Amino acid sequence: MAEVKVTKENGVELANRPEVFFPTFPLTGLFGANPFGLMRRFSEEMDRAFTNFMPPAEYDLWAPALEVKHINGNFVVTAELPGIAKEAVKVEIIEEALVIEGERKREKEEKGEGFYRTERAYGKFYRSIPLPKGAKPDLIKAELKNGVLEAVIPVEVKPTAREIPVKAN
Repeated sequence: MAEVKVTKENGVELANRPEVFFPTFPLTGLFGANPFGLMRRFSEEMDRAFTNFMPPAEYDLWAPALEVKHINGNFVVTAELPGIAKEAVKVEIIEEALVIEGERKREKEEKGEGFYRTERAYGKFYRSIPLPKGAKPDLIKAELKNGVLEAVIPVEVKPTAREIPVKAN
């Protein structure tokens, strides 16, 4: 890079500075001298652009936790549904799958000196669990107790035994 000497009329050298390879642009908002400012502005613009794509925090994307197991010839599905009434839950068999769906409604109200505040959050959930071969969906039993749904489906399993020959060396 070439160096440029800047002097006053009286011959006093003011500063030595390298010649700028790229010219400065008049768009100081976009091509300013501070790269961190540019990154901050870019980040703010991206945040602003994507705020409408995500639901607000009070609208939880929620699905109940499930546990699936085989116990004593039964296919048992346990779902955690805290605070959900029996009337808000639907259990059915659709195309060889156990479907659990429902809606969760949460309302919170606060009253205090000089203020009144209410919050409401609603959300539907849908879970589909494939049934194993030999399941008898017409004998399904489901019970909701203390926020835990348990669905029990009898499974007729025909054990297939096959003898494996043992070789001696």
